[in-house]
Amino acid sequence: MSAPTIPRTPLVSRVARAMPMPAGAGLARMLVERNVRSFRHGWIALVTGFAEPVFYLFSLGIGIGALVKTVTTDSGMVVTYPQFVAPALLAASAMNGAVMDSTFNLFFKLKYAKLYDAVLATPMGPRDIAVGEVAWSLIRGGLYSAAFLVVAVLAGAVRSWWALLALPAGVLIGFAFAAVGMFATTFMRSWVDFDYITLAIQPMFLFSATFFPLATYPEALQWFVRATPLYHGVALERALMLGDVGWGVLGHVAYLLVLGLFGVVGAARRLEKLLLS
Repeated sequence: MSAPTIPRTPLVSRVARAMPMPAGAGLARMLVERNVRSFRHGWIALVTGFAEPVFYLFSLGIGIGALVKTVTTDSGMVVTYPQFVAPALLAASAMNGAVMDSTFNLFFKLKYAKLYDAVLATPMGPRDIAVGEVAWSLIRGGLYSAAFLVVAVLAGAVRSWWALLALPAGVLIGFAFAAVGMFATTFMRSWVDFDYITLAIQPMFLFSATFFPLATYPEALQWFVRATPLYHGVALERALMLGDVGWGVLGHVAYLLVLGLFGVVGAARRLEKLLLS
């Protein structure tokens, strides 16, 4: 008598089940698996997602770098312009990847595809949906960060082995933006409301000490910049990739972590109100 055959578990399922989830949200990994399967045929969207920061790196970092030879950071370190701008673009890449999924895609699933109404017919709940969608946004943001980090290394824009922590830092940045983006999306009434997302993202990208040191900004504007989440992501990545690591890094980590946790809790409560009321 032959031994019974054990069904093979698809690789996608094994990866999704291996992902750690907070207690009480274990079913969230099933939503992550659903999103992974959905993007198997839409991989081109993932590939093109990190193209914009790469273009900025070569057009501004390499192009302007030929004119601006060195930059003095706010801590007093003298670096080349590509080395200065690359960490900021890595943070922007993580932000873009996370925001795309947690805002536009989530709104379509919530308002038009009615995906979450079907999800609630299973044992999953609003908290599983919130954690699962944020986790998927982290995967996408992490992929963008990893790809951009490789490009930065090849371009000679990395100065320190601390850059090995730049990828986990990128995931943390993605976590903060994905969670807050999802929370904000639950208040959106139509596609027109997404102008507010663009209105928030674009100025942050341009003015979060991305292309120039914070010291070059007017003093009144410096306090405003320090309050934005992307600035903390840029400062964190810049400290790691330049090897300028100090106790201030922990402040950036704490800011992004608290912001992300606030977003997840808020999004879960809003989804519960929208889907179960």
